[in-house]
Amino acid sequence: MQQDLIAQARAWLAEDPDPETRDELARLIESGSAESADELAARFAGTLQFGTAGLRGELGAGPMRMNRSVVIRAAAGLAAYLKAQGQGGGLVVVGYDARYKSADFARDTAAVMTGAGLRAAVLPRPLPTPVLAYAIRHLGAVAGVEVTASHNPPRDNGYKVYLGDGSQIVPPADGEIAAEIAAVGPLDRVARPEDGWEILGDEVLDAYLARTDSVLDPDSPRTARVVYTAMHGVGTSVLTAAFDRAGFPAPVLVAEQAEPDPAFPTVAFPNPEEPGAMDLAFATARRADPDIVIANDPDADRCAVAVPDPGADGGWRMLRGDEVGALLAAHLVDRGATGVLAESIVSSSLLGRIAEKAGLGHEETLTGFKWIARVDGLRYGYEEALGYCVDPDGVRDKDGITAALLVAELASVLKEQGRTLLDRLDDLAVDHGLHATDQLSVRVEDLSVIADAMARLREQPPTALAGLAVTSAEDLSRGTEQLPPTDGLRYRLRGARVIVRPSGTEPKLKCYLEVVVPVGSADELPAARAKAAELLAGIKRDLAAAAGI
Repeated sequence: MQQDLIAQARAWLAEDPDPETRDELARLIESGSAESADELAARFAGTLQFGTAGLRGELGAGPMRMNRSVVIRAAAGLAAYLKAQGQGGGLVVVGYDARYKSADFARDTAAVMTGAGLRAAVLPRPLPTPVLAYAIRHLGAVAGVEVTASHNPPRDNGYKVYLGDGSQIVPPADGEIAAEIAAVGPLDRVARPEDGWEILGDEVLDAYLARTDSVLDPDSPRTARVVYTAMHGVGTSVLTAAFDRAGFPAPVLVAEQAEPDPAFPTVAFPNPEEPGAMDLAFATARRADPDIVIANDPDADRCAVAVPDPGADGGWRMLRGDEVGALLAAHLVDRGATGVLAESIVSSSLLGRIAEKAGLGHEETLTGFKWIARVDGLRYGYEEALGYCVDPDGVRDKDGITAALLVAELASVLKEQGRTLLDRLDDLAVDHGLHATDQLSVRVEDLSVIADAMARLREQPPTALAGLAVTSAEDLSRGTEQLPPTDGLRYRLRGARVIVRPSGTEPKLKCYLEVVVPVGSADELPAARAKAAELLAGIKRDLAAAAGI
């Protein structure tokens, strides 16, 4: 077995075009230590597969890591798929973020597409993912690739694939592309010319920016003062340009996190949801005294919002994705929006209440914007993980830049009325009931922990959580009338809902909790919030016990 592993590693080494990963793999092969043998076994235990966001994984040598060999094979498989679809002469647009190896992976993708007879165009520099999603439709491309690992740790990178409609791949395309990747032969047979693709200028970015302020009401106030962090990612230049075009005050930047840095030196995880990630933003806010704080994740497709709250530690509170999702939906409804409001199944049921009262359509989809973007008649879509699509005709994906503009507009409208985002949330609670959400998220080193927890819950589903009877238990792997199969469990309780699923992008088990407490008037809100907090804590406790986590 060990000799087979060494032979596999040597065969990979012989093909690897990257001196860095060649040296890394050679050291592991020659080491002979037990630790090196375990590392080799992990790297050659299979191949990275397309998940919620295409390919994503840790940088390093071997088929279970992100590296130039894996990317070249992925690009060759995508090219073969496009040619099989009769799109052999079509344009593929390639974008990339500022992570380690992103520019190399983008260049390799363009070379492979060119060698396969497609046309390739690469964005001019590291830019937000929504610019790539916009460029696909704007340029009439047959596909797009974004090299990014979004908010993953610094050691990761990823490869996100879009088709010509500007939305991310879904079945059966992902499986068909994976089959083409598996069929790619030796890398020396994959043509990779030294040139022949186009490096785009700023015209596409300018066109994207020219569209961003179309999400705003032309007559709305633009007075909200914002502190902004790009979380060491690529958002600063594009967001500040969008705010300037729209006529908002220039955002106060969190200086330590404003410029791209693949090491993400000031955060443990470059994700606004992670503990401590917003500390520098809040420190800046305490000095600048803005109306709101806005954060993008490193590829700027997500948007986080924080508000002044005297009761919170440090005086600032992060809004949950569900809270921002409801605020933006209600704001669009107040502006007279028509069409369908859509969300992932793990997001709050409040959106459905807002849509129903407004007489608008409402759809629930599987997790991920690849599903939300495909909803017929979509006007607005969101998911609780800080993703918002406020301009589906321009960007069929989550877009942290246009979402930030819309949040700033809402904050400005409320500011003119002497009110805040928290006041508007109170309105929604009185109108529709208090919808309180929370999450039990467990990061693991050993993926079997997740599989064991899912198996345990399937074999012995809970009958009650926090004293609330479970009225239905659905195994989503069997699919429903509305949803295709996915690895997940959904429990409906009296006044609550729970969904359990493995993350598609990280080694996490995620449990999404929601309770709904009726509210008769604003005076009842404090008691309703206390009851909701008690129920959520009880559900979290009992669910963890039931899952053995």
